[in-house]
Amino acid sequence: MPSVCFYFQVHQPFRIRHYSVFDIGKDHFYEDSEKNKWIMDKVSEKCYLPANYKMLELIKRHKGKFKISYSLSGTVIEQMELYRPDVLQTFVDLAKTGCVEFLSETYYHSLSFLYNKDEFVRQVKAHDERIEHYFKQKPKVFRNTELIYNNELAAFIEKMGYKGILCEGVDRLLHGKHPNHLLKPVGTKSIKALLKNYRLSDDIAFRFSDKNWTEWPLHADTFASWIHKVAGSGDVINLFMDYETFGEHQWESTGIFDFMDHLPREILKHPDFNFKTPSEVVDTYNARGVYDAHEFVSWADSERDLSAWLGNNMQQEALKKIYSISDDVVASDNKDLMEVWGKLQTSDHFYYMSTKFWSDGDVHKYFSPYNSPYDAYIFYMNVFADFEATVRPGAGKKSTAKRSTVKKKAPARTSKKKDSE
Repeated sequence: MPSVCFYFQVHQPFRIRHYSVFDIGKDHFYEDSEKNKWIMDKVSEKCYLPANYKMLELIKRHKGKFKISYSLSGTVIEQMELYRPDVLQTFVDLAKTGCVEFLSETYYHSLSFLYNKDEFVRQVKAHDERIEHYFKQKPKVFRNTELIYNNELAAFIEKMGYKGILCEGVDRLLHGKHPNHLLKPVGTKSIKALLKNYRLSDDIAFRFSDKNWTEWPLHADTFASWIHKVAGSGDVINLFMDYETFGEHQWESTGIFDFMDHLPREILKHPDFNFKTPSEVVDTYNARGVYDAHEFVSWADSERDLSAWLGNNMQQEALKKIYSISDDVVASDNKDLMEVWGKLQTSDHFYYMSTKFWSDGDVHKYFSPYNSPYDAYIFYMNVFADFEATVRPGAGKKSTAKRSTVKKKAPARTSKKKDSE
């Protein structure tokens, strides 16, 4: 009985403002709080609220037969706390249905596994604590930032106690195997890998509104027929995508919400099909082969590698710098400095620095709050220079850094100790 597994990524970064070289040593507030709030409000109204209401309605309509999963970064939860507690409550309501699973990830949606394993563990534990606090679930399945994955990560996560891990079904690594089966990561004992079926996922996430696509307009019954073709040749169809697909990337006027409204019914018309959460998939199906990812892969761009964040010297230098001060930040024993450092690790900052062109370049430009990748690099490195000047003189001592975001109506700001303090 093949299963459909829906997973949605929900993430918003704390974007940094246009921080000039003249601000260094004088102004220690880094976040573009106005833009962060504006984007959170916009996405909440276009996506989070209507999509959550739709998912709740579908769960009730199908009497628990429709199931989904989410991964909410710590930074998006913080922004919901600050700006949109109504949105956060709708996710809590979804959790209460018993048909929604919340996954584990790095708190700051970071690349920490590549640079600092101790920081990676700290962020994963902090994230799980936040998930348990709000949704009363202890995550059992892990999803790394942007589905970044390799054999080492799978083995590491297994030792941390997780039974499943999400990843991209990369053709060059499958060697004829199908993404519609659970696979065993090389070098592990029992953890299972759930591979994204990128073709079917991208039909919804990217091609849905493309009028040049031969399948446009896509209707729920047509898509369900493609799903049903897996019968007899696969155990699970993993449909993984950004949650902002609904209403933000694919506007309501495209018919995306109507499509989703009819999809569960069309899929369930086939008596052999059902919906399962990632944990249920892991518990139900056996691994039917191995997935050998010696290299790092991701779900980003056509290359499905790390080039979205490490493709040029600017990105590499910025990442090297932020992790170069890890010992000093940890030695400061200051929670607020740790928070600022964590937010500066968020992968989006480096994504904005991408100098890719062609089709993927348009995607990077769409998400960036800056005029160019060079601006993104300059503002980030100016912030780093100011933050480093605060951290290193106080290494091993308690700092009086102000908290980066506060739960009040005033604009949220990333701050640190002033020179005069």
